[in-house]
Amino acid sequence: MLQKVSVFLLIFSGAYIAALGADPEPENIKAIRLIVEKHCVSCHKESKMEGGVLLEGFNEEKRIARSGHLWMKALKLVQEGEMPPMSKPRMSHEEQDTLVKYVNQILNNALKEGASNPGRVVARRLSHDEYRYSVLSLTGVDFDAKAYFPADGSGGAGFDNFARTMFLTPLKMERYYDAADIILEKAYADEKLWRTLVPNPYQESFWQQIVNWFITVFSSTTTADIAAEKAEKVIIPFASKAYRRFLKPEEKEPLLNLFKKVYEGTEEENRYELAVKETFKTVLLSPKFLYRIEDEQPLGQPFALSNFELANRLSYFLWSTFPDQELFEVAYRDDLHNPAVLSKQVQRMLKDPRAKRFSESFSTQWFGISKLKETSPVDPERFPEFTPSLRKAMYQEMSDYFHHVLTERKNFLDLLDSDYTFLNEELARHYGIPGVRGEQMRKVTLQDRTRGGILGMGSVLTATSLPLRTSPVLRGKWVLEEILGTPAPPPPPDAGQLPEEEAAAEGASIRDLLVFHRSKPDCQSCHQKMDPVGFGLENFDAIGRWRNSYGDQPIIAWDTLSSGEVFNGPMELKKILLTKKEAFARVLAEKMFTYSIGRSVEFVDETYMKQLVDNLLQNDFNTEMFMIELVNSYPFRYKVNDNTDKFKVLTKK
Repeated sequence: MLQKVSVFLLIFSGAYIAALGADPEPENIKAIRLIVEKHCVSCHKESKMEGGVLLEGFNEEKRIARSGHLWMKALKLVQEGEMPPMSKPRMSHEEQDTLVKYVNQILNNALKEGASNPGRVVARRLSHDEYRYSVLSLTGVDFDAKAYFPADGSGGAGFDNFARTMFLTPLKMERYYDAADIILEKAYADEKLWRTLVPNPYQESFWQQIVNWFITVFSSTTTADIAAEKAEKVIIPFASKAYRRFLKPEEKEPLLNLFKKVYEGTEEENRYELAVKETFKTVLLSPKFLYRIEDEQPLGQPFALSNFELANRLSYFLWSTFPDQELFEVAYRDDLHNPAVLSKQVQRMLKDPRAKRFSESFSTQWFGISKLKETSPVDPERFPEFTPSLRKAMYQEMSDYFHHVLTERKNFLDLLDSDYTFLNEELARHYGIPGVRGEQMRKVTLQDRTRGGILGMGSVLTATSLPLRTSPVLRGKWVLEEILGTPAPPPPPDAGQLPEEEAAAEGASIRDLLVFHRSKPDCQSCHQKMDPVGFGLENFDAIGRWRNSYGDQPIIAWDTLSSGEVFNGPMELKKILLTKKEAFARVLAEKMFTYSIGRSVEFVDETYMKQLVDNLLQNDFNTEMFMIELVNSYPFRYKVNDNTDKFKVLTKK
């Protein structure tokens, strides 16, 4: 026994001595730490997180891998020379190469380890638009869900179908209950619509009626049983559509039992209709309708969605509703995971008028103009000409334009610049474009490229203005974030603001005020990126009209971007943006990925993001080829359970 203890102590002490003499910090981590401590930590530490960025304490590879997106952005800024800022000592070429080399090695290894992780998508409640269009497909009733339900919270990466923000509050559940009543009452009140949903069960032959009578008299079958047998042919297809799949046997029985209970509990002449209506209401209130639920599987690895689940993802992505009969049959008959089958359905669905729902929802939310449909962002006394009808036309211009780009022109670069837009008479007059008559929106070829593309649209120009005036800062910030994906850091707490009364005065030069503002050292780093872009759009006033001066002072719309390009006015600015294709492709891919799947892009998605970006760059931003690539991607077609610990490492926050 004593001998065993001695051996143990000898081994333990040897290991302890070896540990004391060993360097516990790997070479790559040590090199990264020393460079970051020298150049970054003074501004990005626990007590001073400039821009909300913390670069302190990354002392192991796993921690760097978990914050992969943060490090990717940091490396990009370092390589572009934007970090450290000009006011700080610069990194040597050797330091920059070392940091980039070691961080990229860690991130690439992490991506290889998580290459088969499609990311986690939680059960997702229907958005207000999805509820509206699902109800329309199911019952024929067009119910304005946005006007009736409480607004959903923000924080959904800019989109209203973001899974983790789709909460169900007690108030919303109460509204769902009332909405089901309203919807079914409207359907019931419309005889033609109701008979489409519920064919008359009593239109049967005299002999069938005699048979039914004999069944009830000479067997234990009741009239409720016979009625339920008829109702089953109506209720089960209705519920199958609502639940977006075939019903399981255990799901059918409660619905039919409810029908019988209501049927037997009333003596009214129309009790069959009332029982069907009450059963329909139960379906509309079921989580299986209100939520897009994808089954979990007892697997410790990613698994493919079922054909019906994949059909639902596709249909809600492109149509904001459940699959139509053809897609439902394809999901039943064929393998939707077959790229040829899935691609054919994408092409078909993009040609369908229902794809306009996607164009409106995606474009107006991406470009931040969705609120323009309900409210005016400008001061009504300052801009009385900004009428509700003009607002509506501006909103429609964006939606129609994006849909044309998606389905006709099939080139996403038209979003940045083109020689056409969509106008009616009022909007054309607002833009100073002659020859357009009538209220109907239509495609109009432009004489110059001032207006072509989203930067010339009144909706964007108004949404990026203040109530009383334009804001080059807001417009520049918008372009950096929504077009180039290179947001400026947030302002320091003591940055201050322009004197609003002075800035909003007639004839005030916004450029002069901002040049003074950005001369402050604390403001310079942000404004030297944002302001030049915004100045390029200053010829457009706060509601998107063209102007050449602030009162008597001519507008100077030329400037130099932080990347060095010189431009004069919106047309030349758009030409520069067209040269930044990779940055625009990345933003487009991230936005579309987030909208289609309902979650943020995570570091584990980098392999798939690169494929999407490459698809755009290699195919001249072809819309159809990109959409097909997206829905055939691994994260769109696969999922992973919550309890799959193996895949939590890279996604853990």
